[in-house]
Amino acid sequence: MAEITLLDGSIGQELVKRSGDKPTGLWSTQVMIDHPGLVRDVHASYFETGATVATANTYAVLRDRLRRVGIEEHFETLLSTAMTTAKEARDAAGGGRVAVSLGPLNASYRPDIFPPAEEAAEVYSEIVAHVKETADLFLIETVTSLEHAEGALRATGGHGKPVWLAMSTDDFDGSVFRSGEPLIDAAPIVASHQVDAVLLNCSRPEVVADGLEIIKTFDKPFGAYANGFTKISDGFKKEFPTVDALTQRTDLGPEPYAAFAMGWVDQGASIVGGCCEVGPDHIAELARQLRDAGHILV
Repeated sequence: MAEITLLDGSIGQELVKRSGDKPTGLWSTQVMIDHPGLVRDVHASYFETGATVATANTYAVLRDRLRRVGIEEHFETLLSTAMTTAKEARDAAGGGRVAVSLGPLNASYRPDIFPPAEEAAEVYSEIVAHVKETADLFLIETVTSLEHAEGALRATGGHGKPVWLAMSTDDFDGSVFRSGEPLIDAAPIVASHQVDAVLLNCSRPEVVADGLEIIKTFDKPFGAYANGFTKISDGFKKEFPTVDALTQRTDLGPEPYAAFAMGWVDQGASIVGGCCEVGPDHIAELARQLRDAGHILV
């Protein structure tokens, strides 16, 4: 029996699905603009399933993405909306934590166009300054390179809040970042910054176990939350893509996904949940299996 932090599942994809709108390059940010009530509903759904963390819808609230469509002036308002909505859902649920999601700069899964660490740190520092009073923890998501990890970690330490670093591996090799760099090479970066947990995210669940065997050597609490895509397609790596360039798996329902996650817990993971295409039904099944195994959700 162990204490397990149960993360929520997909926020962005779940919002797009519930909206029924055609996907745009702004992804979940557009849904938050057009249907603000849906964000609260999604957070509430995950708390109802047993999740203990609400990941705020801030992943894609980035100046570079807003600038492309001429709405950069709404940057701070959108950050505040996302954080306030998550906090309200947490308070209504009677407990839990709010994680501010710090997504990749320029594009997801594109380490080749991620800015230098010094520049990235400046960008993330602005976000951190705006949300640190509301956030219970900083969740750096979909980290695809060593430069990405370094830049984000320079901005998040020393604010009195836990920092969780979530790294994304190659779709078919859990030992390397999407950049091709060895995952083990992140160890000295983790050791030189404030990192309170090391995670794997937005990778295929089949490769997570191999990655966990590496990051468990970092001597930090660790865990994972995988995606439900067949793979990250070349089409999604083009400039300002939309999520319809990605294909959802048909073989990863709640029970198969929970089986993967329970295996990660058996490896020693103390933080599990879901990423893109992993919804409330998946998290509900995972919560059930965790409780049935005698674990305590915290």
